[in-house]
Amino acid sequence: MQKVTIQISGFGRFMLSPKKIRSEPNTAGISRKWHVRGLSGENETDMARSWPQDALPTLTESNSRITSPSANRYNCLAWAAGEDTRWWWPDPFEIGYWPPGIKRSETKEAFVRAYRTLGFHHCDDGALEPGNEKIALFGKGPHGSERPTHAACQLESGEWTSKLGTFEDIVHSRVEDVAGPEYGRAVCYLSRPRGPQTA
Repeated sequence: MQKVTIQISGFGRFMLSPKKIRSEPNTAGISRKWHVRGLSGENETDMARSWPQDALPTLTESNSRITSPSANRYNCLAWAAGEDTRWWWPDPFEIGYWPPGIKRSETKEAFVRAYRTLGFHHCDDGALEPGNEKIALFGKGPHGSERPTHAACQLESGEWTSKLGTFEDIVHSRVEDVAGPEYGRAVCYLSRPRGPQTA
């Protein structure tokens, strides 16, 4: 019998395994208290930042705040989609969730199609538009063929919220605050009307 190891790095990319393994997280007893995008005031925490500073050098205490503790059951793609119970990633072994009918490919086009299943469509930029919710897709690589690395979601305040891999959820002032060596830059913006479920 071949031993198979699946490793998830701190920022959430799968190390591929030669064998298909399916796993559903047990989230039945998990408190929902922390998992509200953009918590503020008394619900914020002063816990230490656990992500490597050199991976996100422009993210500072003055432009961000932690809104929930580290968790490995969901990632930035799920968080931007409004989920906190499963990991979204188009890995070829179907370990991560990916919307049915969307090609499992680490391309900007596949990520846009995945978010399109939730009603998002391309938009010009990340400027705040009252009544709309926006997602910024980040990527690394040559212009036009960037490999997606991260997704951030804009809050009604104009701030952005990100799940940093297996690290904390944060609110950051500008979308560019999470740009850098780990995530690259924002390469695409998506928008949909903000409804009661996305507030």
